[in-house]
Amino acid sequence: MHFHQAVCRAAAALVLVSAPALAQTYPDKPIGMIVPFAAGGTSDVIARIIGEHMSQHLGGRIVNENVAGAGGVVALTRASNAAPDGYTIFIGNTGTNAASYTLYPDVKFKPESFSPVGLIAKTAPVLAVRKDFPAADLTAFIAYAKANPGKVNLGHAGVGSSNYLICKNFIAASDAPVVLVSYRGAGPALNDLMGGHVDGVCDAAPSVAPSIQSGYVKGLAVAARQRLDILPDLPTSAEAGLPAFQAEGWNAIFTPAGTSQPVIDRLNKALRDSLADPNVRKRFNDLGSTPATSEEMTPAHVRALVTSEIERYRVLLARKD
Repeated sequence: MHFHQAVCRAAAALVLVSAPALAQTYPDKPIGMIVPFAAGGTSDVIARIIGEHMSQHLGGRIVNENVAGAGGVVALTRASNAAPDGYTIFIGNTGTNAASYTLYPDVKFKPESFSPVGLIAKTAPVLAVRKDFPAADLTAFIAYAKANPGKVNLGHAGVGSSNYLICKNFIAASDAPVVLVSYRGAGPALNDLMGGHVDGVCDAAPSVAPSIQSGYVKGLAVAARQRLDILPDLPTSAEAGLPAFQAEGWNAIFTPAGTSQPVIDRLNKALRDSLADPNVRKRFNDLGSTPATSEEMTPAHVRALVTSEIERYRVLLARKD
């Protein structure tokens, strides 16, 4: 019995020693960052920037992997089953980590399946249409859609994506009878908009701003409280006559539940060090996204945000449009 107790104590002591030791040696191999959408969209762009700089601060490479499908459910199912050793992390957003529970009630994961590391940035939602669409502004677009029910369509990055939620917020605010068209990511939807295959897209500024700046598509409004520096001529939804259209997005880093606190702390510090870099902040601002504040970078803030967003979209998505 005494021998058994001694073994148990030795094992317990080893666990206590190994967690900090793990944090000191972590990472000793590449970290995989799952991006739940196709390349080219907002989550992908933000993941590439933050992954590149966190790699430098961690002293180990973060390798991004795009895992598209079912608005992020495919990616999060995989992440929830990954070993909680710090070598699988993922970038999540409003759609993947909040709305998915209402949209896909039979998902095999739950909010407790993931441990937040911290918020990366907040994103401004944009409604854009093909450059030859017969409406010059948001009010005219809504009027046109109402005069032609079921004839106007809007592309998005897949049911459950944050872009889908921008569309749902727009419909709730405007009562416009538009048809939603699902893609495997914001990139493919935007490509079809530029090709004239859809009338418009619900997107976020980091993804769609370059196409608006280049004149390939026409921006109608940004669903944010203030105009974006990168799109100074694009009115806010309130300025465009639809103040109820508000749908600020966000991106955060998560790990599978059970990841040790020292590893989460190490990842959080790399996130903070990356966002403290003026060059990184400028890259995000140039994309039309707002880097997280110090308080927003805490795991506790992200946990509370996810809880409130789950409830918000449970109510919104109960609407029958």
